[in-house]
Amino acid sequence: MFDVQKIRKDFPILNRKVNGKPLVYFDNAATSQTPQQVIDVIVDYYTNYNANIHRGVHSLSQEATDAYEQARIKIQKHFNAKQPYEIIYTAGTTHGINLVATGFTSLLNKGDEIIVSALEHHSNIVPWQMLCERTGAILKVIPMNQDGELILPEFDALLNENTKLVFVNHISNALGTINPIEYIIEKAHSVGAAVLVDGAQSCPHLKPDVQALDVDFYVCSAHKICGPTGVGVLYGKEEWLQKLPPYQGGGEMIDQVTFEKTTYAGLPHKFEAGTPNICGGIAFGAALDYMNNIGFDTIAKYENELLDYGTEELLKIEGVKIYGTAKEKTSVISFNVGSIHPYDIGTILDKMGIAVRTGHHCAQPIMDFYKIPGTIRASFMFYNTKEEIDTFIVALKKAIMMLS
Repeated sequence: MFDVQKIRKDFPILNRKVNGKPLVYFDNAATSQTPQQVIDVIVDYYTNYNANIHRGVHSLSQEATDAYEQARIKIQKHFNAKQPYEIIYTAGTTHGINLVATGFTSLLNKGDEIIVSALEHHSNIVPWQMLCERTGAILKVIPMNQDGELILPEFDALLNENTKLVFVNHISNALGTINPIEYIIEKAHSVGAAVLVDGAQSCPHLKPDVQALDVDFYVCSAHKICGPTGVGVLYGKEEWLQKLPPYQGGGEMIDQVTFEKTTYAGLPHKFEAGTPNICGGIAFGAALDYMNNIGFDTIAKYENELLDYGTEELLKIEGVKIYGTAKEKTSVISFNVGSIHPYDIGTILDKMGIAVRTGHHCAQPIMDFYKIPGTIRASFMFYNTKEEIDTFIVALKKAIMMLS
């Protein structure tokens, strides 16, 4: 049985007060909270075996190396990658996308076409625009409809023999839309294009199987998945990772260095220059352990209940408009209330201890599509409760009354 009150005891931050009120944390799409089990792993690393990895012969270095590489294997198994070396540690989703975008500079020609979707976070738009500027490639966009869904016939029409790359998020951070990435991957592969999926918002809510998806690249961040900030992973098929040149030069990513020529290390180290976020990688593995112990099917079922309940209660309030009403959706609700600016509501909610996100959510093209400056976004995780939603609704009504 899923016991949310028992789970909440694992998250010490949920016990604190903000502005004298019990914290209601509904900004999970930006960063999830961290359970004590993961915090303990972080403390244990710095307390007992903090050392650099791969290079040292002493015991602390070997212990740190073992823990770091065991975490890589945990991540490999979680995503069902074929090999551990197909998992590249990064500083997060943005880092992973930029790594791939930079690597394709030498693989694209003028006139080649790449496709992104209208639902993307800026991190999955800007690097590709920069790639087009460097190579002369052409950027095309899969349009969206009023429900916040991609228009797939338009995607089909964009694909052609010049399409080399397709980029799409698995779940929209701004709207919660779950995109049909299986269809997108299959159609892109039919014209020989590679696909990168931004999984930053999907990995907290479901468990991607990269082999079943047949995706070429998949990126995510630990801080969305009950882990620490500053660490993430890039999954890449071995054949693509071998084709891409190194992203950065430095220690660890080399085989031999002379002043005449440098040769590079094999995977995954070719892409992991310098001292990594060792503790972060280890804690990422611990966070996945924690969530897998709960079970992603269990998490999805409970979060869908929160989504349905929150949506139902919000729509009872006069003037509320929800943006993103896709048939397939995760636990994110973006909304506005009449002509009230979302920032004003968010500020008042904070005074009552409720954390939501306001603004364009690094997805400005979506807001431009709806002709709005931004939204209020309430995003739920498995440690949230219906009682917290009730508290949020009461506070929202007060804020609306104050601002009307």
